[in-house]
Amino acid sequence: MKDKTIQHYLTGQLLIAMPQMPDPRFAKTVIYLCAHTAEGAMGLVVNRRFDGIDFDELLEQLGIETPEGAADMRVHFGGPVESGRGFVLHTTDYVRENTLTVDDDVALTATIDILRAIAEGTGPRRSMLALGYAGWGPGQLDQELQNNGWLHAPASPDILFDADLDTKWERAMASLGVSLPMLSGEVGHA
Repeated sequence: MKDKTIQHYLTGQLLIAMPQMPDPRFAKTVIYLCAHTAEGAMGLVVNRRFDGIDFDELLEQLGIETPEGAADMRVHFGGPVESGRGFVLHTTDYVRENTLTVDDDVALTATIDILRAIAEGTGPRRSMLALGYAGWGPGQLDQELQNNGWLHAPASPDILFDADLDTKWERAMASLGVSLPMLSGEVGHA
């Protein structure tokens, strides 16, 4: 018989909000978990735009000169915690001293240098910029998972990095073979 407690940590996985998610900030969100340990969890929402600023305006505010023909980047809402703080989730072809390597394919960097590199065309092959993050205290995410608030799935580069934000939640659900009409919000397991 399987123990019903969460026995593993989900760093490098996607969290997919269940349809009945009670917190409107996370309704139909897909979150990439950058860290999940006994001390808590931290992740970035990968399917919501950050309204109010674009990449060029952000670079200007940071005093980063934008070269002619510079790369452009969408600014995402990474979560409700520290919404003025920026994070770049990216492929591991760009790793510097302050980069957190999440797994073999994905890393996280929160320095101005990566924004400068992206603007100059010398940054990572694939990336997404997020302002803010989603965070959980010790045991909080585990409890939310047990209460059927979230599903989790392996992360795919397309769900993490492609520009089609409107279908990421449905695609993440489909990656699990989940039929949306068949989902139940009832706590318990068969």
